[in-house]
Amino acid sequence: MKNARVDVWTLVLAVSVGVIGVLLVWPLTSIFAASVIDNRTGDLTLDNYVRVLTRPFFQTAMLNSLIVGVGGMLGALLLGIPLAVLTTRYVIAGRQFLSTLAVLALVSPPFIGAYAWIMMLGRNGFIRLGLESIGIEVPSIYGFFGIILVFSLKFYPFVFLLTASSLGTINPSIEEAAEGLGARPWRRLFQITLPLVFPAISAAALLTFVLSIADFGTPSIVGGNVRVLATTAYNLFNSEMGGNPGLASATSVVLIAMSLVVVALQRYAVRRRNVAGALIRRPVPRRLGRLASVVAHVVCYSIVLVSSLPSLVVIYMSFRKTSGPVFQPGLSLDSYAKIIREVPHVIGNSATYSFIAVALIVIVGTGIGYLLARRETVLTGALDGAFVIPFVMPGVVLGLAYVVTFNVPPLELTGTATIIVLMLFIRRLPYTVRSSVSILKQIKGSLEEAAISLGAGPAQAFLKITLPLMLPGIVAGGLMSFITAINELSSSLILYVGRTMTMPVRIYLSVLDGEFGTAAALATILLFASGLAVYLIFRVSGRNESAFV
Repeated sequence: MKNARVDVWTLVLAVSVGVIGVLLVWPLTSIFAASVIDNRTGDLTLDNYVRVLTRPFFQTAMLNSLIVGVGGMLGALLLGIPLAVLTTRYVIAGRQFLSTLAVLALVSPPFIGAYAWIMMLGRNGFIRLGLESIGIEVPSIYGFFGIILVFSLKFYPFVFLLTASSLGTINPSIEEAAEGLGARPWRRLFQITLPLVFPAISAAALLTFVLSIADFGTPSIVGGNVRVLATTAYNLFNSEMGGNPGLASATSVVLIAMSLVVVALQRYAVRRRNVAGALIRRPVPRRLGRLASVVAHVVCYSIVLVSSLPSLVVIYMSFRKTSGPVFQPGLSLDSYAKIIREVPHVIGNSATYSFIAVALIVIVGTGIGYLLARRETVLTGALDGAFVIPFVMPGVVLGLAYVVTFNVPPLELTGTATIIVLMLFIRRLPYTVRSSVSILKQIKGSLEEAAISLGAGPAQAFLKITLPLMLPGIVAGGLMSFITAINELSSSLILYVGRTMTMPVRIYLSVLDGEFGTAAALATILLFASGLAVYLIFRVSGRNESAFV
């Protein structure tokens, strides 16, 4: 029986290592190899890195990436922390409504927000024209302002959800003791409360920074003349399609290195400031005075409603009459009729690829999650560490890596649906893995051991005892994988051909071509699919918003 257990889970471990090796390590190795090969001669060289690190063109792109990364991070912190503090420490009417809208803003693709803000604050945006009619000038949406605005409003829910979850675990007696010693509210907040939730805040800040520098769609839509590393790597790849994309690969490696450095700094900072308190009783929200309550409600609702505005605008615009690329007065279903008539396959492609990828993710991710939670070895520890990479790897980089790796025999997959499914699978696999590990930490291993001692085989004990208990976590992880898979743009934009085009790719191309009605209709379908998945996650997780992060 012991041998059977070793055989079953050793096989799962072997499959897990194989998956990581073929779909993650091999592509990364290939893109690194491509970065040190001269495109013309095929010789080994560091010239690509010398050019990326020393030429003003690339130095500007690196500086710009840092600016939008830090700007998006600071913006998200400025919005997310006050919202978390106010909704957890004080009585705010409609808190569940606010958190739901924040989650919906989180799961919508950033490039949809960028496109919506163009319609609002672009050169002919209705908000810009309305404000200019009364003499108020607003900054151009194109450039740093637009990129940072979109990132701040898109990613602040990470800060809000993680910080709110951590604030809910602080023993209120600590803050009460500080209050009894005469500490004013602001001093308690900055010297007691925020240091206690520093690990959550730093993790959210890290996530926001990495996602900001990795995003391709937003800078390419509202960036104007601002070049970042993600758009630079994509443009270099397109210009080098006839040969080995060495410069694009070197740029991609630099982008990965920037992300990993930030991850290392965050972990170092958390270790240096490991502040913890014993949770004896949970904090109870206080009631504010009338004026303070009004101010708190205005702040909370303003943050959430402004972040939800892009989605509302996109949905409204999808029902406007259109004449070619121009919106006309009145409402109609012209845009939906156009996509059903001209590009129905992109809807089918997105749904099909995402469902297949998620099915694979659930099967493989559950097994890997079990290994990481139940079999702690050096190999599983390395496997666990490997799953940090898909989180911090920009989609453009993964797309480039897959083209470089799977464009030659024996796995010549470029241009097929298979390569997109595999990309979605490995890129979104960590959601189910982490969700499975989290739920397994709450399930005692003694339940399986009891079943095995009564004669059940290891596989049978897992399927009949552990798996049903894991089901809520598996479903939540699978749904989150589906949300992010169906909204994937940057990798798909590199890997698609005409017959494998997905909804995000078509939306992006429609925005560039000025077909805003088509883009709005497809974006609304994406938002509806994401919203439905959010509702289902709430159902299986008992409205646990922290399940999303």
